[in-house]
Amino acid sequence: MDKIIDLLSAFVIAGFVMLSITNLNIYSSQIRFKSNSNLKLSLDAKTLSDIIENDFRKIGFGYSGTSIITALSNEIKFIADVDSNGVIDTLSYFLSDSTEVLNTENPNDKILYRVINSDTSKGPSLGITDIKFSYKAIDGTTTTVLGNIKYITAEIWVESPVVVNEEQQSKYLFTYWELSINPRNI
Repeated sequence: MDKIIDLLSAFVIAGFVMLSITNLNIYSSQIRFKSNSNLKLSLDAKTLSDIIENDFRKIGFGYSGTSIITALSNEIKFIADVDSNGVIDTLSYFLSDSTEVLNTENPNDKILYRVINSDTSKGPSLGITDIKFSYKAIDGTTTTVLGNIKYITAEIWVESPVVVNEEQQSKYLFTYWELSINPRNI
């Protein structure tokens, strides 16, 4: 009789140990997934900011007039010799509608259009959900006068393309990236 009780006790203890190990594996998998998602989110935001910074630094390059054509909070259009080939290009940035992104679970992500001249090919979403441009004069005050713009600030909001926090109200990880650029040629 004692052996049966000892055997049953061993099975119960082994069950608790196995359950604890399973919970630990599930927990570590969730943490690893969130960590990888967070890293990818940061890399996507960095990639977007690098693209924007590279182009914005070239505003007015190879052009002597007012090089910014449109300066709205959600769109910018400017003139520059982007590829340094001696031909002046017109570049514009604006966001698509969220319905244009079909291959992600996130209903908020959009495509950042980078249109050079008339090339309207679109790039990847990279999880961008919003972008806001602001324009400043040489003294740091906000301006809407195209000829007075000396600094451009871009604020980028990026969310993960897949659900990460199922149990929370905000299911998608998000990050915010801000960069301020002083193009040399304007």
